[in-house]
Amino acid sequence: METHGKSPGLLLARLDRIPVWALPRLFAFIIGVGFLFTFYDIFDINVSFIETCTALVPGCTPPHAAAYIGLPVLLNLVGYVIGTLAFSPLADRAGRRDLLVVTMVLTGLGSALTTVVDTYSWFIVARLVTGIGIGADLTIVNAYIGELAPRAGRARYIAMIFIFSALGAMLGIWTGLLLTTPATPLPFGLPFALASPAFAGGWRVMYAVGALLALIGVALRFQLPESPRWLIANDRLDEAAAVIGEMEARARALAPFVPISVQHLPSPSVPRELPFSAIFRNPLYLRRTLLLVPMWFSAYITIYSFAAGFTTLLAALRYPPPEAGLITAMGTFGFVLCAVTAYAFGERLERRAWIPLAAVVTLAGGVLVALAGTVFLLAVFGSIIIFFGFNLWIPIAFAWSIEHYPTRARTTGFALVDGVGHLGGGVGLLLIAPLIPELGVLSAMLLIVAFLFIAAIIAQFGIPTRALRLEEISP
Repeated sequence: METHGKSPGLLLARLDRIPVWALPRLFAFIIGVGFLFTFYDIFDINVSFIETCTALVPGCTPPHAAAYIGLPVLLNLVGYVIGTLAFSPLADRAGRRDLLVVTMVLTGLGSALTTVVDTYSWFIVARLVTGIGIGADLTIVNAYIGELAPRAGRARYIAMIFIFSALGAMLGIWTGLLLTTPATPLPFGLPFALASPAFAGGWRVMYAVGALLALIGVALRFQLPESPRWLIANDRLDEAAAVIGEMEARARALAPFVPISVQHLPSPSVPRELPFSAIFRNPLYLRRTLLLVPMWFSAYITIYSFAAGFTTLLAALRYPPPEAGLITAMGTFGFVLCAVTAYAFGERLERRAWIPLAAVVTLAGGVLVALAGTVFLLAVFGSIIIFFGFNLWIPIAFAWSIEHYPTRARTTGFALVDGVGHLGGGVGLLLIAPLIPELGVLSAMLLIVAFLFIAAIIAQFGIPTRALRLEEISP
């Protein structure tokens, strides 16, 4: 039966039968640019922090920078939690699109503040502000993409946006290598790197670039439509019908539509309660939250030890800073490769199967770095494998997490599990980084990767969600 009715069930049915990405490609680019910036700002501290620490902390030297990186990373992640828990309920109540603009403004303000700080304490404050914007932004973007993507392609299209994340991480790390390490002959650094006694403020330039990227992201996001699922849940049916009609028109040229069965119309969720209440007062969603929080908390210990602290950790293991930075920068090619892999194959396996696979790959890379010794190319190859491994499961787990919650509390639910989970990254670096010089390379790698294996075990108790309707998974 072909219909263009505007009842909530019919609108959801029309949306769920669209088998392809049905928004203009420009919109995917706009969302991607925002993700590029947020991941640039997550990873820009990795290589650049050694120069930052030298500039702001009296007596800070490369081997001792590991003792100082934990606190700014932890406070950045505390900001992440504050931002995601404060703004996600607003996105569930007031809409996705407008909050995406607000979060990008906040992130840009944090980067601009970081550019001008002159003490370690103010650097920490600036990272806290930036984290507030990043946390809110990543949560809302993932919910937004999950609600717009076809039901058999939610992980695929979140991975598509994640490709921009990989490019942002690469840009952040390579920019740090260029601006904050001294010129060093290959393979121990970049021969054209710019840091010198006459140019010791490259880390400030990095954060200024982040502020500029945020400004571009804000201007572009005003063009995005509101999520039709959110419009339906809030009884704004005419607006939802207009968005869905445009999506159908684009999709019709790409793939055939299946008929809508009136007897099996989906039931839309109705936001009769506040988002936090919809989670904590519902035993189903509370159980899911109690599973996902420790999974993300454990995983982020591994993720942030590499994502924010790999260069500092290598320096603590007596790698010269330019060489440590170059090894880390080369690893970002693995990040890009994993994002493309997740896009191409992310829907082939159930979500929870990807996490143990990623843990095994990450372990292999860590052992390879440990065994490399002074063999630079072997360390680079290990770094590429590490970045491929610890990032491989992330876009798929993003999709999995948002699938656990109904439209009325989707961003809030994801905010809880991902936001609180992020504290694991800060706690891990704060506790693990000072131990690195005493542990040695192999023991340090085994300790860091062990937490991703713990997350993989926890994930196996989760639910299957691949290719199911969102309203079927989370009514």
